[in-house]
Amino acid sequence: MFNRLIAILGLAGLAVGLLLDAPGARAATSAPHSSPAVEARLIAAEDGVTIGTQSISAALDIKLGEGWKTYWRSPGEVGIPPEITWSGSQNLAEAEILWPAPKRFRAFGIENFGYEKEVALPLRITLERSGEPVSLRAAVNLLVCSDICVPEIFELSLELPRGDGIDDQSAAQIAKFAAKVPDDGTGSEIDVTAAYISEDSTALVLAARSESGFAAPDVFPELGPEVAFGAPDIRLGDGGRTLWGNVPILYAGSTLPELRVTITDGARAATQSPALADAAPKPPFTLRAAVPGLGDVLAITIVAFLGGLILNVMPCVLPVLSIKLSSALKSGGQSRARIRSGFLASALGVLTFMWALAAVTLLLRSLGLSVGWGLQFQNPSFLTVMFLILALFAANLFGAFEINLPSSLQTRLARADGAPGHMGDFATGAFAAVLATPCSAPFLGTAVAFALAGRDIDILVIFTALGLGLATPYLLVATRPGLVSRMPKPGPWMVRVKAILGAMLALTAIWLLWVLIGVAGPRTTILVTLGTLVLVTGFSFGRFHGRTGAIVAALVAVTVMIGPGFLSAPAPAAAPAGTTNWVAFDRAEIARLVSTGKTVFVDVTADWCLTCKANKALVLDRDPVATALDTPAVVPMQADWTRPDERISRYLESFGRFGIPFNAVYGPAAPEGIVLSELLSSQEVLEALARASSGSELTRAE
Repeated sequence: MFNRLIAILGLAGLAVGLLLDAPGARAATSAPHSSPAVEARLIAAEDGVTIGTQSISAALDIKLGEGWKTYWRSPGEVGIPPEITWSGSQNLAEAEILWPAPKRFRAFGIENFGYEKEVALPLRITLERSGEPVSLRAAVNLLVCSDICVPEIFELSLELPRGDGIDDQSAAQIAKFAAKVPDDGTGSEIDVTAAYISEDSTALVLAARSESGFAAPDVFPELGPEVAFGAPDIRLGDGGRTLWGNVPILYAGSTLPELRVTITDGARAATQSPALADAAPKPPFTLRAAVPGLGDVLAITIVAFLGGLILNVMPCVLPVLSIKLSSALKSGGQSRARIRSGFLASALGVLTFMWALAAVTLLLRSLGLSVGWGLQFQNPSFLTVMFLILALFAANLFGAFEINLPSSLQTRLARADGAPGHMGDFATGAFAAVLATPCSAPFLGTAVAFALAGRDIDILVIFTALGLGLATPYLLVATRPGLVSRMPKPGPWMVRVKAILGAMLALTAIWLLWVLIGVAGPRTTILVTLGTLVLVTGFSFGRFHGRTGAIVAALVAVTVMIGPGFLSAPAPAAAPAGTTNWVAFDRAEIARLVSTGKTVFVDVTADWCLTCKANKALVLDRDPVATALDTPAVVPMQADWTRPDERISRYLESFGRFGIPFNAVYGPAAPEGIVLSELLSSQEVLEALARASSGSELTRAE
């Protein structure tokens, strides 16, 4: 009985061995790497290497857990493509990855390209010695992401001896994903007919054609690792046979490599490298923007008017308004007509600046450039001129010199029933409007964003309403000139008033000088300061030695400022100051940090933004917010917009914002960001940090 049992077991073992040796029965696969997020293995279509074989078909077969994804060869704004090194392999000359067409994912407000559920990356294995056994040793670096990102680093090995036969299961898996690898357009009938990159490298515009028609196409351009693209605007024409796409370029390096474009449409895909055209292809149709209703425009216009009115009491504007009031006090004997015309000239100065700003905005927008509120304070020439003017006004109020028109011109103006000073009145209003822009964000953020994102008429209406609000004090006096007669009579007290006004203007000038340091650097700032001192001294000297001395001093001062001053290199970006450990702004880094469970607080600021400084001094640098930003789970990120930065401009535009301050909080529970109000409060910041960090306890399993 025992001998019969041994015989039966022996026959069964022989049968199993014969089945395992049968063609197609052996599994040409490696031992798997397994984790909660991914299971991966090497697979091969062949069971062995036949005589004369120079290459074999293999793949890195990846199964992803629910909600997990990995990346394509071009991962998008963030991410890392799979990497395989073959050190330790034997009889391996080359292993080329063939990339199946990707899918588009959106997370943290960022576009990513990759795969979900499963993907087999086909491998074209070339042997050093044909027909000889091959030993594959793959060191794999695979980034997989869900609510968090986990780098999976592992090794796989696969031995293929001499032999023949096909592993049907592995061959089918490889063939399935090899069919998804884009072709050159021949089989897919997709042809990229034109491609154009805008001169400022902010957009890629392309056109493609398919005689069989497009159904649900997508576009995946590649311009090297330094270039990131946004979501494309895709439009079909000619019955679906033509495709037009406009792909925003979010940021780009200094040099662009050869363009490669992959177009997918259902089960078919093509990759081509089109030559760049000199002009952008025309879209098959234009999109009509949604037109705001009359009620919306009226409401925003009222907001703009009230915001402009409030600006008159802001520290940026009040010194300039005080100049006009002091001039009215000094000239108490003026006629009502002269008072009215003078204040109307100031109001016209306010409106003229606003209209000029609207015109420049429309021009820049027509040229496809970024526009924003307060950007003139990023210009060193503008800052220099404004500092010079305010310094001269302050010196004049301190009595260093007097600015008077020639007596002959004053006589002619008097005979014409006019009076000197209308140009000064006009300039006073214009200066008030210029200096209002860095203080306006708390009151005008919504109105300015509405205007800059809207139609041309919206820009004109909103900027006019803003100007009227800012000019209201001047218009009130022009309407009721008798208000001036109710003011205190001129007397010794006016000397003290002039000193106070001079001090206010001097402080404003010093603030502009501080802004200039951040924009143009210390060398330029020193030269501008010296030039201004020379000019003030020259005017004072001319008070005693005639106009010739003043003119010579002015020429010397202008030479000092516009010579080596403006030719100096911009100042390098300074590290953010304060007790908080700020890191430099990096839009792509936001997603990486959030994917690891961090909460990111973004602060877009500038040296010229007084509201930003108030937020920093009153909220961000004080407890309890400062302590909250200093915790290990929070990353405070600061974007310095003191000087022009296209990356920051585009980031703001993605939220429909065109001015600062701007603050947003990102976290695992708020991947798209929580936008905060312009005037921060401690409670608002702490609540946003708590909301965004919910669920941040996700950590990688060890």
